Amino acid sequence: MASQQSYYGVTPPISTGESSEREKEVTVTLMEELRRQNVFESEVDSRTREIVLGRVASLVKKFVRAVSLTRGLSETAASAAGGKIFTFGSYRLGVHGPGSDIDTLCVVPKHVSREDFFDVFEPMLREAEGVTEVSGVPEAYVPIIKTKISGIPIDFLMARLALSSIPDDLSLADDNLLRNLDERCIRSLNGSRVTDEILRLVPNVQVFRDSLRCIKLWATRRAIYSNVNGFLGGVAWAMLVARICQLYPNAIAGAIVSRFFIIMYQWTWPQPVLLKQIEDGPLQVRVWNPKLYPGDRSHRMPIITPAYPAMCATHNVTASTQMIMTEEFKKGADIVDKVIVGKANWSELFEKHDFFHKYRYYLQVIASSGNSDLHMKWSGTVESRIRQLVMKLEYVDSLTLAHPFIKGFEQVAYCLSDEEVQLVAQGEISDVIANRKKEDVDGKEGTSSVYSTTFYIGLAIEPKQPGTVGPRRLDISYPTTEFTKMVKQWEHFNDSKMGIVVRHIRRSGLPDDVFDAGQRPPKLVQKRGKGAGKSSDISPHKPAKKPRSSTTTPEVPFKSTTAANSSTPTPVSLVPMAEGYSSKDLNVKSPQLPFGENVAVATRPVGAS
Repeated sequence: MASQQSYYGVTPPISTGESSEREKEVTVTLMEELRRQNVFESEVDSRTREIVLGRVASLVKKFVRAVSLTRGLSETAASAAGGKIFTFGSYRLGVHGPGSDIDTLCVVPKHVSREDFFDVFEPMLREAEGVTEVSGVPEAYVPIIKTKISGIPIDFLMARLALSSIPDDLSLADDNLLRNLDERCIRSLNGSRVTDEILRLVPNVQVFRDSLRCIKLWATRRAIYSNVNGFLGGVAWAMLVARICQLYPNAIAGAIVSRFFIIMYQWTWPQPVLLKQIEDGPLQVRVWNPKLYPGDRSHRMPIITPAYPAMCATHNVTASTQMIMTEEFKKGADIVDKVIVGKANWSELFEKHDFFHKYRYYLQVIASSGNSDLHMKWSGTVESRIRQLVMKLEYVDSLTLAHPFIKGFEQVAYCLSDEEVQLVAQGEISDVIANRKKEDVDGKEGTSSVYSTTFYIGLAIEPKQPGTVGPRRLDISYPTTEFTKMVKQWEHFNDSKMGIVVRHIRRSGLPDDVFDAGQRPPKLVQKRGKGAGKSSDISPHKPAKKPRSSTTTPEVPFKSTTAANSSTPTPVSLVPMAEGYSSKDLNVKSPQLPFGENVAVATRPVGAS
């Protein structure tokens, strides 16, 4: 809390009152429901994490000592060089659950380089007790080593400070520690500094944690928990909950959750969410400032990190994902309102999304390759660009919304011929190929393994206007072609080893793996020769009698000698659909809330007819 004010945050609280008896009752039932939903880790697993982190801390000191000796330091100086780990993310916030990873920052002295981190520390990890997986990604925006120790996933970042040694009592709160650091080190330090600052800026840490556990579970179930796909990531959700805690400093979790949905649904974006005033610091680095930077003005839902240098944690949000989240805030507010008055249960808030039932048409984006390690990087690259495709689709006439799903669906297919490789790379996986196992192809000549990840975007088309005759044509060839060109500009792209296909598919043609058991809707009865319920793609090299393509340039990878390196996209003819959202249904007015932050109030729900 700032010394010159008696409240948390950038404005006075809305209410300092205690929660009502009813709010206390629903908080008890909320915590019971969270336990039923298995969001809490067992004491045994928590103890295992502590033991693993203790071993990691020792390993980091051993790593720094080893590098120090190679730099010519004496035994005494090398041992005194130190090295320290800081956790951040959900573990540091205290809201991790079973199976959650631990985000861990390794802080090292100035004579230890980032190359040492990957050339020395990564091999040391591979040899450490209980380590089963190690994968370093030095070229990442924030260089990282992913590993699993005693069954616990850990993501390691590294930051080199301009200090000759790292003391055990080091704190990262001092902005001057950022002096003379490169941008990658500043980004690595930012995660830990932001997490600590969030905890410092909430009135009651336990209330914040209980509330955030609820919101994280809700956002995950509603498929809006993903920074890379244009929704909000863990830090952004934490900052939103922290802001509500600041506005109601004496409220308990049930009341915080109720206020969260009401206020977030009504928020007047792009009014930023701030936990503290943006501060200047000692560095010549960019601090979020929409008055100065046009790029910052384009942020649709700015949620600003509280640690220097202030950054926008939500720059990936698009018009479509904002509309989707606004609708989910409204639905959440309606459910919690019913919970408060005893007409609904908390379990209704955590019902699973209906993404694969919601739209009549979807886009499939299929990334494929012939090597598992290569595929992890290739599919990650494609996923990081999906948001760009969504933004391009938003400019297509008659398309009211492009809804990206938050994760891809991975599959490994064992193929006996180049023709099967082509079909798999284009998403045409027959039951025979899908059910084939690795042992079925072992020892056979000409076999190939195809690793594929399929991403989905739901397409909402505006209703057909009165008097319109015949089917309408929705031409999405330009955005999909531009997208494939963009992903193939990746510096490591190799068209003989990697494939990228974008195509449209009807809801009735979605594969079984996107549905839970028993959740698949009945398939439509198909008329002979129409191919109803099947997808469309455009490879000129596919066998005859396959449906004609609709959208993109399929690039077929690996051994195939008939790889399609170019083809001409054709417009997609799609019939109108009633599902989805429409921005035309949102009537907005902007009153002032008592705490001085503009809030938009929708007079009708998004998507209302």
